[in-house]
Amino acid sequence: MAEREKNAYILGTDYAELQRLGLQHQVWASEAHKGWRLAGFTQGHTLLDLGCGPGFCTKELAYIAGDKGKVIAVDLSSAYIDYVNNISAVHGLNVETMCTDFDKMILSADSIDGMYCRWAMAWVPNPKEVLAKVLKALKPGGKMVLHEYYDWSIHKIHPEKLNLKKCIAKAFKSFDDSQGNIDVGRELPVMLSDLGMKLTSVRPMSKLTRPSDMTWQWPKTFYENYFPKLIEAGYLDQATVDNGLNELKEVEHHPGATMLCPALVEVIAEKVG
Repeated sequence: MAEREKNAYILGTDYAELQRLGLQHQVWASEAHKGWRLAGFTQGHTLLDLGCGPGFCTKELAYIAGDKGKVIAVDLSSAYIDYVNNISAVHGLNVETMCTDFDKMILSADSIDGMYCRWAMAWVPNPKEVLAKVLKALKPGGKMVLHEYYDWSIHKIHPEKLNLKKCIAKAFKSFDDSQGNIDVGRELPVMLSDLGMKLTSVRPMSKLTRPSDMTWQWPKTFYENYFPKLIEAGYLDQATVDNGLNELKEVEHHPGATMLCPALVEVIAEKVG
C-alpha cells in the first residue's frame, strides 16, 4: 500500500501537492464546466470521474448529478480517496469511490451517462484499453470529456533564463521517459474514433499569462514541487535547480514577463447506438 501510494502521483500526495492541485483546479475549473455543459451532464446522471485525485471535480460533478444521480470517483491514491470520502460526507453528496488503478476498476455495462478525465491518460501505458473499458460502461448516447496535453513542449517563459530553461527541458524529458505519453491529447481523437465513438467536439485550450495573474502560479507551484524531484531522479543537480528557481523570481519582477503554458485539448466523444 505504501509503495502504491508513493507511485500514485509524480508529485506525491502530501499536503503541499494537495494545495497545488487546489490551485490548479481553480485555474482550469471554468474549462471543466464548459466541457461538462457541452457534454450535457445534468441532474440524475451517473458520472465517472476517472483519476479523481482529491475530488475537486468530483464535488462539482456531484452537485450537477444531484441526489437522484451519483459520481463514481476512481483513483489509485488511498489518501486522495479518503479525502473524497470525507468531502462527500461533509456535503452530503452521492459519491461512490474506488481506490484502484484503471486496469482493475470494475464498471457495469451501460451503467454511466458520462465520464470526465483530466491529466490521467498521459500517465498510463494503455490509454486506449482504459477508454475501451469506459466505453463499455457508457450508456448509448453517453459522452466522455477528456482534458489532456496536446503539446507540452511549447511551454515558454520570456525573458528567457538559462537555468530555468534547462529545468523545464529536463521536466519534459522526464515525462518523455515515463510509461505514458504526456501529449496523449493529440492521439485521443483517433483513439476514440477507432473505438467507434462519434467526436462531438475537439477544442483547444491555451493560456498565456503574466506574473500578476493567478494562472502564473499554476506552473510556478509545479516547478517548486517537481524540480527538486528531478535531482533525486538524476535529471538535474541542486545548483541548477536553485539557480532556475531564483531566475524565475527574477523574471517575475520584469514588467514585461510572459509565460505560454503547455497546450491542452478538450475532446468530447459520444457512444453511438
